[in-house]
Amino acid sequence: MFEPESIAVVGASPDPVDKASIIIANLLSSGYKGKIFPVNGEEAKVHGLTAVSSVSKLPRSTDLALICLPPAEAIKAVEELADVPVRAAVVTSGGYGETGREGYRLEKQLARTAKEHDMIILGPNCMGLMNSSLSMNASLDPDFTLKGNIAFFSQSGAMCTTALDWANSEGVGFSKFISLGNKAVLGEATMLNYLAGDEDTKVIVGYCETLKDGHDFLRTAYDTTFKKPLILLRAGETSAGARAASAHSGALTGATSAYNAAFRQTGVMQAVDVEDMFNLAHAFSCQPLPEGANVAIVTNSGGPGILAADMCEKGTLNISRPSNVTLEMMKEVLPPYASLYNPIDMLGDAKADTYHHVLRAVAQDDIFHSIMVILTPAANILDDVEKVAEDIIELEKECDKPIITCFMGDYSTRKARRMLRAAGIPCYEFPEAAVRSLDAMTRCYRWQKKDWPIDVCFRRDYSKAKSIVDNCRKTGLTELVELDAQQMASAYELPVPETVLARTSNQAAKAAKRIGYPVALKVASPQIYRKQELGLVVIDIQTPQALRKAFLEITTRAARRCKDAYITGCLVQAMGPKESHEIVISFKRDPQFGALINFSLAGLHVDLLGDVSSRLAPLALNDAQEMIREIKAYPILRGVRSGAAVDLGALEDVLLMVSQMASDLPEIQEAEFNPVIVGPDGAVVANMRMTVS
Repeated sequence: MFEPESIAVVGASPDPVDKASIIIANLLSSGYKGKIFPVNGEEAKVHGLTAVSSVSKLPRSTDLALICLPPAEAIKAVEELADVPVRAAVVTSGGYGETGREGYRLEKQLARTAKEHDMIILGPNCMGLMNSSLSMNASLDPDFTLKGNIAFFSQSGAMCTTALDWANSEGVGFSKFISLGNKAVLGEATMLNYLAGDEDTKVIVGYCETLKDGHDFLRTAYDTTFKKPLILLRAGETSAGARAASAHSGALTGATSAYNAAFRQTGVMQAVDVEDMFNLAHAFSCQPLPEGANVAIVTNSGGPGILAADMCEKGTLNISRPSNVTLEMMKEVLPPYASLYNPIDMLGDAKADTYHHVLRAVAQDDIFHSIMVILTPAANILDDVEKVAEDIIELEKECDKPIITCFMGDYSTRKARRMLRAAGIPCYEFPEAAVRSLDAMTRCYRWQKKDWPIDVCFRRDYSKAKSIVDNCRKTGLTELVELDAQQMASAYELPVPETVLARTSNQAAKAAKRIGYPVALKVASPQIYRKQELGLVVIDIQTPQALRKAFLEITTRAARRCKDAYITGCLVQAMGPKESHEIVISFKRDPQFGALINFSLAGLHVDLLGDVSSRLAPLALNDAQEMIREIKAYPILRGVRSGAAVDLGALEDVLLMVSQMASDLPEIQEAEFNPVIVGPDGAVVANMRMTVS
């Protein structure tokens, strides 16, 4: 597909505005050296090339076919191409999944036909592809890319044309340029697998609305990001955007939290918008990754330096103090009232020679791993702006640290910005964008140098768990609650408190005596979810008299507030650890990626504040550790303000056991473990509910 020695264009005609005719013109104008075979029934010449009358008459050496035919004819052409045989094809025409049910059926038929004949297909509903090293523009866009080291793929054709226009205006080139379209056969994972081994590609950039195969993407992206940076911009994060994305491509979208977790767990650098995607692409393509987080900010104005420092502190970058040697070197050229301690503010009277001396002092300082240069068009520097740019270009040739620049303003700094970008030095109009790029590069370096994850597999009784699920499905039950759910928990050795179902207050008293006071009492009903909010849970019961009173109050209140609920009695349960906190752990299956596990403190933290961390199953040990430490309420678990620190290891074990359950049993669509009571001496799962399909 990417290195064909011969290309057939099916559906060609002499009409210059015909899609096939445009592709042939683009192939010729880009300088493609291979053979081109137009295919049409009239054998008319197309752009001076003699056409082949039918697909069956193509030479057996034909490598790639570009199909510009309506859906039904395109599927027939694929069958005929397979007999030649042609192993790769690009279908540019629309009218498939994006149009509705009939189009979806045709798209599935196209994919099935390709699979039956062992053929790979790009599209349908796509613009085609480019390979700059082969001077091949096999696309509908007449603007051929410059040669470069960025590989770009996009689900949207409009984003393809936008990216090309930006790149050509900035002098940025692409190694490979791919319009994915509806992804009937080839999706992001296949492209990543190829581009990860492509010697012409240094950084991979993509725009996506949905992913073809979430699990395949996770595996491939994880392997890719250890070799090359992968930058993705994902659209469809809101409900309105998701509806638009589904209508655009005819595919289901997953939850935003699942995508965020997927990108985080696979080392993908997620762009926040289109501008950020292009900024990151340029920075990664032309600068080395910083070997640490310490950045030197050199500026001729305090305000932008402060803005940059704020952005650094919000991210992963450190504003480190220069070494004593560097401080002494800077004191020789800077006035005594200049700020030397990072951000290094040379003040508004700095000139080109001031930048020269300070930047070289900073560049030789081993404390710093990267350099950010900010220039504002102050009166004293106006005549030296281009000279500063030239000096930075010379420094970049000598320095092995990444250099990111920010020349603010427009008219006075426009030429200097172009000089820097042409020399392969990223230059931004504002410091926030510069910091975002440098922060992403630092995170990428950390990812590529991090230790391999530790996978933990807990002992469990899988056959017991599977039989519980199978029995549930046979009897038509869709939920596992209370004692039935505890049976599932015991199969995975989840720590659960001793629990007994009592139908009368006397049975409750006997159960409490056997368990040992104090105990908790809660209503037993498969129809009642939020028991504590309804006042149907009483904890820390110390005596039989208090237990009988609580039993009567709970059952009466439940009958009054939940009239349609079936109440079987009350559950008598051993109390959880002392000095404890309540945690909510849950998972729900995402259509793209599978089980998404959530972690939060119970109550307001999850319901109102949304203080939740998420990861996709299966979890490694570091995933569980990060989930716990990521929530804003984490200091509470560490014992802030003289509180007792909880057993974090016990919490990690519960998360890993839940992950194991979610991975083993796809029949469980969602589950909630609420609350998980954790204290200094361990954790127990006090209540759980599971939905089975």
